[in-house]
Amino acid sequence: MLIDTHAHLDDKQFDADREEVIGRFFASGGETIINVGAGLGSSRRSVELAEKHKNIFAAAGLHPHYFMKHATWDTEHKDQLKELARRNKVVAIGEIGLEYYFPDENITEQQKEDSKKRQEEGFLFQIELAAELDLPIIIHCRQAYKETLEILTSEKKKYGGKLRGVMHSYLGRLSYAKEFIKLGFSLGFNGIITFARDYDKVIREVSLEKILIETDCPYLTPEPYRGKRNEPSYVKFVAEKIAEIKGVSVEEAEMATTANAKKLFDI
Repeated sequence: MLIDTHAHLDDKQFDADREEVIGRFFASGGETIINVGAGLGSSRRSVELAEKHKNIFAAAGLHPHYFMKHATWDTEHKDQLKELARRNKVVAIGEIGLEYYFPDENITEQQKEDSKKRQEEGFLFQIELAAELDLPIIIHCRQAYKETLEILTSEKKKYGGKLRGVMHSYLGRLSYAKEFIKLGFSLGFNGIITFARDYDKVIREVSLEKILIETDCPYLTPEPYRGKRNEPSYVKFVAEKIAEIKGVSVEEAEMATTANAKKLFDI
C-alpha cells in the first residue's frame, strides 16, 4: 500500500478525467493521497477534494510564488488561509517556503530582494500557523537551502517538537539533508530520482525512516512515463527506485515510506 504524499490533483490538467485518475491509484493498490495547496484557490480545491474522498487528505498553504506576485501580505488572505487550515481533512500546512529562482531576466536586484523579504514573512507566518494548529509543514525550497535551514533552525528554538514536516522534492546536498533531519524533518523524493543520478548519495546515506515518496503530479513524471502527465499511480516507480538505490526490497521501501507518512501526517 502506497501513499502519494504530494499531489496536485486540483490542477486543470486533471479536469477531464480527475475521478478516473483517482480510481486508477486506488485500483493499483494505493492507500492515500495528500493533495497539496499552492495558493488560496488550490488549497480550497484540495480541501473540497479531500472532503469528497475518504482516503484523500489536504494541505493548505501559500506557495512562495504567491509572495512573488503580491506586493502586500493581504490580511483577508491570512484569514482565509487560517479558516482553510482548520478544516477536518487538512493534515499539513503547505506547500510553503522559499523560491529564489527568478527566470525573468528583466527583474531588478531590488525586486528580487523585495520578493525574498515577502517570501520570508509569509514563510514565518505559516510556520506560526502550523505550530498553533500542531500540524506539520510541507516545504518548497529552490536555490534557498541555506536560508531555509537558517529559518528552520531559529524557529525550532521557538516551537520545539511542534515544528516538523518534509522537505518536498528534495534536491539539496547531503550536508543540508543531515541538518534538516536533525531538526526533525523528512525528505520527499519524486520522479526526478528515476532519471537523475544526482541524488543517489543522499538517498543511500539517509535513513529509510526519514524518506517520503511523492509524485508532485501532474509534474515531474518518472520513468517510464517521463514527458507525459504525472499521476498518483506512478508513485510506485519512485518506491522502486528508492529500493534499488538503498539495496532493499520494494516491499520494504513501500512499507517504510507508508509508515513514515502515516506518522508524520497522523493519518
